[in-house]
Amino acid sequence: MLINILGLIAAVTSVTGFLPQIIKNYQTRSVEDLSFLMLLNFVLCSGAWVAYGVLVGALAVWGTNILCLVASLLLCWQKVMYKNV
Repeated sequence: MLINILGLIAAVTSVTGFLPQIIKNYQTRSVEDLSFLMLLNFVLCSGAWVAYGVLVGALAVWGTNILCLVASLLLCWQKVMYKNV
């Protein structure tokens, strides 16, 4: 039970950590302070964790990191789309 609670806390905090930046980017259309290299690192990291989670059968790992991967890709998209705004 405690392991599931810790996994849920990790999942929620990992994913919600991206939300303030995504919202701020959307509102301001400003992404100049975002490092594209850092974003690519998040994409690669989340992708690797998804693969690992699938291979070892850890739903909490791959499920959480799919959401983190989507959030990272959204930030990359914002970085490209809002670059010249």
